[in-house]
Amino acid sequence: MIKERVKRVLKVQQVSKWYEGNRGVHKLDFEMQRGEIVGFLGPNGAGKTTTMRMITGYLQPNEGVITIDGIPIQEQGRQARSKIGYLPETPPLYGDMSVRSYLKFVASIRDVPAREQKLRISEMISRLGLNGREKQLVRSFSKGYKQRLGLAGAIIHNPDLLVLDEPTSGLDPNQILEIRQLIQEIGENHTVLLSTHILPEVDALCNRVLIIHEGELVLDGRPEELGGSMEDGFKVKVEIKGSREQVLNVLRGWGKVEVELLTSGLSQANTKQTATEEDLTGCLLTGASSEDFREELFYVLSGAKLPILELKKESLSLENIFQQLTTRESKAGQADQVNVVEQVQHSTENEISAGVAEDSQEAASGNNKAGQDKGTGGERP
Repeated sequence: MIKERVKRVLKVQQVSKWYEGNRGVHKLDFEMQRGEIVGFLGPNGAGKTTTMRMITGYLQPNEGVITIDGIPIQEQGRQARSKIGYLPETPPLYGDMSVRSYLKFVASIRDVPAREQKLRISEMISRLGLNGREKQLVRSFSKGYKQRLGLAGAIIHNPDLLVLDEPTSGLDPNQILEIRQLIQEIGENHTVLLSTHILPEVDALCNRVLIIHEGELVLDGRPEELGGSMEDGFKVKVEIKGSREQVLNVLRGWGKVEVELLTSGLSQANTKQTATEEDLTGCLLTGASSEDFREELFYVLSGAKLPILELKKESLSLENIFQQLTTRESKAGQADQVNVVEQVQHSTENEISAGVAEDSQEAASGNNKAGQDKGTGGERP
């Protein structure tokens, strides 16, 4: 039991939030372990932003408990938030600050000890690829470099949990690859909750996926396991050398799979046929259960002298799974709830980065220029 407590970074337990009687999220229940990169998915209005704001301490849930490293954020907010780093979709940067001055400001409001700040700032500059830009004004940065600086600010206090909201939104393909690589590196030492609409990003980065729909958690699992868990039976596509009649007779005689003939082979890159229709038969085979039948299939076909030329396991893609789970008919009364949630989200979009005023007011007032420009204190959740 002690070992499990040490490993657990985030626990969301039966958490609900509603706005003026309309439900935002309902009885969310999940945990995150140290070292996980977890994709947090859902359509617009599903409750993702509300959930992240409760996790980061900006919103209070109406029901349930959220703990960071065992610390309840509702009761010990300042201590719990010190364990969290947060990067919103648009990083809260100050355009007329240099990289080094911005990181020094963030380190101060994040309570990084003064004796450690210089070393920590240099480490962030090196780690996030900002070398040679220490004195450059933030306003001159591309969006990709602003994301790098935002990430540096989010982890400068070495948080246990890093919450990222659409970190690659609006970036070009090269910048996306760079930020993804940085997130992977950061994930080696931090637990990462990644909210994104880019599903291939989840496949590339995450070792676990959460999908929320209409305020409820509808899926929690590892990407490689999700397809099989939602399908009725084990499926393969196979291309066999032999006539359709021969292949159908053998497979139906075997009796362990449903057979669907395919009009084209598995590889559709070459449209030119290399053999006659009688020579090749493409099939989609579905087993009665999730049991892998490929080895037995090989022996059945080879025994009938029907060579397998190509075989591919079929499973639902993350896109298919997401669509299945989030396009069902909305529950009665939920349309109004979505509108209310979106209004609340839009009205406070930038405020979450400021965090609770009591945490950053003193530090922000000590930086007059930053205070005049933004009226908010850094990137705190």
